[in-house]
Amino acid sequence: MINAPIDYFLYFGAAVISLGLLGGIYRIIKGPTPADRLMALDTIGINLISMTALICMILRTSAYLTVILLVGILAFIETVSIAKFIERGVVLERKRNH
Repeated sequence: MINAPIDYFLYFGAAVISLGLLGGIYRIIKGPTPADRLMALDTIGINLISMTALICMILRTSAYLTVILLVGILAFIETVSIAKFIERGVVLERKRNH
């Protein structure tokens, strides 16, 4: 239920972020290069963090703040590992002793 005028802005922000999520999903599907898909995944991670923060403000709770940290850490690891895979073709390098 909308109680304060600020709630209108919070719901509007959630709608705009939802459109950004849809745009990121579209770019993942249609992205011509793996780098475009990587940027779309990173954008989706940022949008998920923003949406979670808006949900915390709408519900007036701090229960989901750990989710924000978790999504941020996972988005960072995902970006680094996929970028390394695009660059070198492997994520974990194994040194061979011959």
